[in-house]
Amino acid sequence: MDRAVLEKIKESLLKNEKICIAVCENPSLDEMGAGLGLHLALTQLGKTPIIVCPTEPIVEISSLVGIDKVKNNFGSQGKDLTVSFPYRQGDIEKISYTLEDKFMNIIVKAGENGLSFNEKDIIYRRPGGIPNVLFTIGITKLSDLEGIFDIESLKDTMIVNIDNKQNNQGFGDILLVSKDFSSVSEAAANLITSLSLQMDIDIAQNLMLGICQATDNFQHPKTSPVAFEVAAILMKNGAVRGSAKLQAKTEILEEQSFFTPKAQDRKAASAQGFGEPKEEKKTVNPPDDWLAPKIYKGSTSV
Repeated sequence: MDRAVLEKIKESLLKNEKICIAVCENPSLDEMGAGLGLHLALTQLGKTPIIVCPTEPIVEISSLVGIDKVKNNFGSQGKDLTVSFPYRQGDIEKISYTLEDKFMNIIVKAGENGLSFNEKDIIYRRPGGIPNVLFTIGITKLSDLEGIFDIESLKDTMIVNIDNKQNNQGFGDILLVSKDFSSVSEAAANLITSLSLQMDIDIAQNLMLGICQATDNFQHPKTSPVAFEVAAILMKNGAVRGSAKLQAKTEILEEQSFFTPKAQDRKAASAQGFGEPKEEKKTVNPPDDWLAPKIYKGSTSV
């Protein structure tokens, strides 16, 4: 990765606190794994990044570490809400409000010329809801962020575009976009290692699961050399190869085997300091004539 690009990202991360990671809607395990891997790595750096996604996570990606941190709006941090709409002289006579069933209704009374806007023109903003640095994961065009941000307000935000889709429109200040990446997770992992960010087992496993999903567990013919190189680094940091489904199934089987009656007996005995319960010795019954009188004969005649 170009040194000048890395230095620019490092400088922005060091001097800014409002950092956001935006993941595309309906993300794959690969895309969310990349986003959460980067989120955890920036947290290790001492930052408080916000990770956002316009859609709720599906079951397939629920095993990723940090999935509970995903929000649907970066601006939820702000304290005040600003409602904006187009205005022309004479459009509005007055603005008032009513309280009804625990709701506040803001009433915009039209002037003589009537209102020149409708519902789709209304914009909701919260101060402080715009990041200084924005990493986009798997997002092909800037307009896809409209459900999360006011696009116009991002003009002073440094955007780092991370993707591997051929139809990516190349928006942003820094492009980490290449169709040669077989997964977005390997691109994110490459960025993390290039920035010398700390990588623990949770970060490594999130990224590994993303790569495995995108490459069919490294069986897909288009799996890139970078994927194998990154996988080696991730495994050194504790990641295990395999799909999320396989991992979840293994965890369930381990849990079930632990709670079988025999395993419970072993656990209880061990907790009391007795170790493994010993098997009872089987009693061997003597032959029926064991207690009968015995007559012994000598080997010579008297």
